[in-house]
Amino acid sequence: MAQLSVSSDAVPVSSLLTAVRYERTTALLRGRRIRRVVYYPLTGGEDGRHVEDWDFGPWHQPTMGVELFTDDGACFSAVWGSNFDHYGLELFPEPMTAHLRLIGEPYGSAPVEVTDHPRWSSLVDRKLTCVDIAWSEDPERGNRVPDAIRLCSRERAVWIAAGRPADWPPGEVYYLGTDDVMVVFTAEFAAKVGIPVVR
Repeated sequence: MAQLSVSSDAVPVSSLLTAVRYERTTALLRGRRIRRVVYYPLTGGEDGRHVEDWDFGPWHQPTMGVELFTDDGACFSAVWGSNFDHYGLELFPEPMTAHLRLIGEPYGSAPVEVTDHPRWSSLVDRKLTCVDIAWSEDPERGNRVPDAIRLCSRERAVWIAAGRPADWPPGEVYYLGTDDVMVVFTAEFAAKVGIPVVR
């Protein structure tokens, strides 16, 4: 297994992900209902157990990834990775333990249940009518990188992206293609972040 290094060498990612496998995984989510959502933000502080801030209103930053549990017992993990020659948002039909080490350990990541968060309420328990990959094109390298996925029910769309704010505290500029995961809850904010429009 290839490894990407965050300060704690926390994210092993399979080097076998291809565009075809990615598209098959997103197809597996379509028609299912999300029953549970868990974030994996980093921890810090003096003892390494303080969960970093992740709720910024119209967007969240679960830095290491998002775990989605569906009504039929399946589990999907959205993490950042570099299987497409640059950091992108990658989706796998397996639990987060297959991708993260140091879960619950000091200076690792902590599972944070967000199923009942108001921003997720109109997507949880609703049938996913559409799950799309927002690809960015890199003409110089001749490849596509998945910047985000868009999860849609009839009532709601949520974007999970590989991205972060340019400054801290967050300002007006955001970068995609980073070793961070962010969740976006409005089309306006998705446009501001620069998530490619899915057609």
